[in-house]
Amino acid sequence: MIRLLIADVDGTLVTHDKVLTERARAAVADMRSAGIEFAITSGRPPRGMQMLIEPLALTTPIAAFNGGMFIRSDLSVIEQRVLQAYVIEAAMITMGAYKLDTWIYRGTDWFVRERHGPHVDREEWTVKFAPTVVPNFDGLTSDVAKLVGVSDDLDAVCKCETALRQQFAAKVHTKQSNPQRESLVSAARSQPYYLDVTHPDANKGNVVTRLSEMLAVPVDQIATIGDMPNDMSMFETSGLSVAMGQANDEVKSAATYCTGSSEEEGFANAVEQYVLQSASS
Repeated sequence: MIRLLIADVDGTLVTHDKVLTERARAAVADMRSAGIEFAITSGRPPRGMQMLIEPLALTTPIAAFNGGMFIRSDLSVIEQRVLQAYVIEAAMITMGAYKLDTWIYRGTDWFVRERHGPHVDREEWTVKFAPTVVPNFDGLTSDVAKLVGVSDDLDAVCKCETALRQQFAAKVHTKQSNPQRESLVSAARSQPYYLDVTHPDANKGNVVTRLSEMLAVPVDQIATIGDMPNDMSMFETSGLSVAMGQANDEVKSAATYCTGSSEEEGFANAVEQYVLQSASS
């Protein structure tokens, strides 16, 4: 019995052209009628999710920055997790070694060093606000919600993801013979050309855990849906998971089910076939 669906936004809830279709809106309304709550999570900043609040009548906490910041529907902050300068500066050096451009999200602002650098224009169109252009990031590397590495060299983005995870891995000393490893950051691709670096608790697996606590819904009664590697942690944490049709094989193999692509009403179909089906069975 599913009582809550948590959806990724780009490539899942909206199409490649960032369109929220009528069928997607209707699917959310149908869930509400069936007593199933709906929440969204994304690597987007809070202001970049504002345009979805009214059309979907969202009242649940919204998880921006992959869970780095939880906000209410009026954009007021419930809680946030940020990274400090020594982590951000070290991560930027590694991104530079792989020739990734870098952006910083801090508070409600988005900082770039090049006004029309790779993907800046498209990101501005997506989030519906302009970046602040700065000559450098001096004085901006503390209390960072998200650092983004950007490149159209998709192999370099993938390799940088692995490098950052290794760079910031730290052993946890326990009495166990095989101590677990935990990381000082969460590093995951939110798009093939975007590498998001956030607080270690700012990941979509933790979004499932926090929303479970906030909304008093057990994790095994939560469904999740997404299309990118950064969605895999919420697949692992939730009771039921759905990968979008355009997701790669790694993402699909982590999910319970697969649906059509974002261009084929995959979100609405998944709601009808897997989420609403659980309510009627």
